Amino acid sequence: MNQRVTKLQALLKRNKMEALLVTYRPNCYYISGFTGTSGVLVITPDDSILVTDFRYLSQVREQAPDFTVVEHLGNQMYAKVAEVCLNLGISTLHFESEHLSFAEYDDLFRALDKRVSLTATTNVIEEIRAIKEEIELTYIKEAIHIAEESFHQLLTELAPGMSEKSIALRLEWLMRERGASGVSFDMIVASGIRSSLPHGVASDKPIAAGELVTFDFGCFYQGYASDITRTIAIGSCSTKQREIYEVVRVANEKTIAALFAGMNARDADAVARDFIRQAGFEDCFGHGTGHGIGLDIHEFPRLGTSSKDILTPGMVVTVEPGIYLENQFGVRIEDDILITSEGYEVLTSLPKELIIL
Repeated sequence: MNQRVTKLQALLKRNKMEALLVTYRPNCYYISGFTGTSGVLVITPDDSILVTDFRYLSQVREQAPDFTVVEHLGNQMYAKVAEVCLNLGISTLHFESEHLSFAEYDDLFRALDKRVSLTATTNVIEEIRAIKEEIELTYIKEAIHIAEESFHQLLTELAPGMSEKSIALRLEWLMRERGASGVSFDMIVASGIRSSLPHGVASDKPIAAGELVTFDFGCFYQGYASDITRTIAIGSCSTKQREIYEVVRVANEKTIAALFAGMNARDADAVARDFIRQAGFEDCFGHGTGHGIGLDIHEFPRLGTSSKDILTPGMVVTVEPGIYLENQFGVRIEDDILITSEGYEVLTSLPKELIIL
């Protein structure tokens, strides 16, 4: 963890930032190793301080031994942050604008009482987190392995009449049984007409013969996420369903094949979007082509039409084009990809040929 603190402190120094207040829990964990649910970091180019309460003092000393620990009492966390800033002679405190609520900001502003100015920042730590270390890649790969092995098992158990919710619950159990700490997001199991909902979270609807079923699933392992989507057919598949499936499959594979270090993420999105547009389904693909994964299920970079992010070796991104025909059916196929100096490595291994059960 020391290297992460050093990297962040060097970034602060380069950008002439006196201090950064870290409040987002995944960022706090990434920088400090502290897994508690209450605590914030104050990082300067020379200091690393963790503010928490009595419940976590022993835990902090064990998990973040290189941090100076400052205890706050009751609900006085931001009063203690203000005290830390004043003791360090900080005149400007940067904060994570996307992760600090208005109520928290108001508490902090009042505690500082205009003695320290506040400046909003975005993605300071997220951009560091985007480049995965080897241990992080090991955890992500295991999260993928657990999810894929569990999905293989699930396919042997599926039958018409099972509800989407019962299927989602079974898949979660299979992943936990194999070592996952939990699902990485609200699992999507969407069948028939509901598969045309890009985020059709599992319902009480039973799956039926002749339907497509989209599974968007993943799990956490050692805090790191996997994110996979496959669409399968139950019993039979119509010509139209197969046609749409093939368009999405090819869009997925063309996009993956086009990835390289230095590529603008917007251009990666365009590969999938242009192919789907040429196939005549432009209006049926309304979300981004992918996103980073790691401690969060959605993180930097974003593969979308307005993205300015650059793909860099060490990033793990999803590629997930889809086509959704309203009130008919939908198809999405998603893989997890590691960007390398040579191009890319596909981390997922589930087959992409249409499975008909």
